[in-house]
Amino acid sequence: MMFSSFELSTPEWLWLLPLPLLVYWLVPAYRTKRTAIKVPFFNLLIKSLGEDPSEGATQLKSSWWQRLILCVSWLCIVIALTQPKMLGKPQVRESLGRDVMVAVDLSGSMSEQDFKNKEGQNVNRLEAAKSVLRDFVKHRDGDRLGLILFGDSAFIQTPFTADHQAWLTLLDQTQVAMAGESTALGDAIGLSIKSFESDDKQPNNNPERQKVVIVLTDGNDTASFVEPEDAAKVAAAKGVRIHVIAMGDPNTVGEQALDMDVIDRIAKDTGGQSFEAKDSVALQQAYDDINKLEPKLYESTTYRPKVSLQHYFVMVVVCLYLLAFTLMTIKRIRSSHKLSKQLSSDNKEGGYV
Repeated sequence: MMFSSFELSTPEWLWLLPLPLLVYWLVPAYRTKRTAIKVPFFNLLIKSLGEDPSEGATQLKSSWWQRLILCVSWLCIVIALTQPKMLGKPQVRESLGRDVMVAVDLSGSMSEQDFKNKEGQNVNRLEAAKSVLRDFVKHRDGDRLGLILFGDSAFIQTPFTADHQAWLTLLDQTQVAMAGESTALGDAIGLSIKSFESDDKQPNNNPERQKVVIVLTDGNDTASFVEPEDAAKVAAAKGVRIHVIAMGDPNTVGEQALDMDVIDRIAKDTGGQSFEAKDSVALQQAYDDINKLEPKLYESTTYRPKVSLQHYFVMVVVCLYLLAFTLMTIKRIRSSHKLSKQLSSDNKEGGYV
């Protein structure tokens, strides 16, 4: 049971609210007999006590404020049993659902200026890749991104982070051949797998988060210690999906040749796809297709923090009974003093010392 900012966890206790009325109507009032004593100053005694004389059994009666305290106390007890909670402002909690590692080839062939930018100017392959990756990141809300650069060897430029602006800043700092002239494609895939494994061991990380690698390369593997096909088999066993984008002309020969059979096998073995990008349009289309294959995935839950109010109602009951006890004690003391003074006065008027 919930109102705009108030919730009762166990509202079924509210059925107890009319219970005192049922007891009052159905159960006869408690009456008790008391031993009587005859005194010569009876009239003075009842006048001092403020009681009306009656015959037979005595029925105890409560004053209006005692009844009010009983009613309020019963109401507070029942409400406390319902476990009331105050609801705070709605909060949105987002849990990341996918890690994306981007591996970028920095071999010497990436300096070929056979791509065009948005202004129609010729740019090298790396600059074209950077431009497309900037647009790609805009569609990855909720994902954590990592960046691996490879040439003669592979190294991590950016570990997994949800700060996409920092990721782009580190991408912009990359230069052709900064990792060497060769192409260590297999080592880049192997390093990606190790990055996922290391991240899974971190506290508060979800090992079930989807793992995706996007490899961008423009040449055949020429420097890896691990064959790309073998690395792909390990990735498949670890649940890592790999998409490969081959930049440049697949008909090129020599070290810059693209072995599309190997690239297709890497993607197929891991459940990913391979793409050919001969120009900027095809490169952009490849990343758009990957965005469709790997849509944004994260859980967004809305919740309202709850603050228990149960103890406040219990405190009200305790305070009311302490107040009632204090008032009754004060009243009894005053009545006793008043009676003593009256008896003393009557004794003096009657001639008793």
